[in-house]
Amino acid sequence: MARRRNQAQGHGADEISTSEERDYTVRAVERVCSILNLLQESIDGVSLIEVGQATELPKSSAFRYLWTLEVHRYVERDEQTGLYRLGLGFVGMQSRHLEVLRERARPWLEELRDDFEETTNLGILDGDHVIYVDIVESRHKVRLAASRGDRDPLHSTALGKAIASQLPDSRVRDLLDRTGMERQSDNTITSIDAYMDEIAKVRRLGYAVDNGENAADGRCIAAPLLGTHLPAALSISAPAARFTLKDVEKAARKLLDVAEQITTNPATSTETDGEA
Repeated sequence: MARRRNQAQGHGADEISTSEERDYTVRAVERVCSILNLLQESIDGVSLIEVGQATELPKSSAFRYLWTLEVHRYVERDEQTGLYRLGLGFVGMQSRHLEVLRERARPWLEELRDDFEETTNLGILDGDHVIYVDIVESRHKVRLAASRGDRDPLHSTALGKAIASQLPDSRVRDLLDRTGMERQSDNTITSIDAYMDEIAKVRRLGYAVDNGENAADGRCIAAPLLGTHLPAALSISAPAARFTLKDVEKAARKLLDVAEQITTNPATSTETDGEA
């Protein structure tokens, strides 16, 4: 009898749940989602005040939400501007792959910097932009260098092109359509079809060039890192006046060799090469 009564009560609950709309949302979770959506839609980052307005939270409460997300690496704060943006926590289950890749690439970035005396970078695709996960800066007083954690467009950077060359065309088009192709300089490619032609060239050559497309006075060359479980690439960047197109051709050979070393010989480092 008890079993029948429980079944009847359960059946009644089912009828109630199907006949009435119930709101199971949690306000705190909704606010977190609002914060993350706001950050995702921003390219340059958002202020604490903007987060408070979007979530209808007082400044102190908004700060606690952001601080907690920052602790877990889902949010990053730019120390110079004070703006917040999405963090590397969204690499998700691949975060360990990223740390391993960064450790593996670091000595090679340093060797490339020393060989060419220019800034070297490791970048990955994070959402619809390229994020710089490691940088070894040139020792020149005048240099072209981003900061670790900076985000750049996919369409105007050598890193972006190198990464895009490893993605399906349909995904590249979707990313470009979503972000738009804002003109960064007179040389920026702003047509999806023209960009896809450029990607076809990158696939043939194996490397990508930003010829004053992201910054009018800059030049950059990048090679994709294949087989790393991450959409990643290495690059060398410098002022265009010092890093000529002839230099790019020479750097390309070394960059492709380094990219292959990183992905095919994970235990190899510049130090072990020297000992051999």
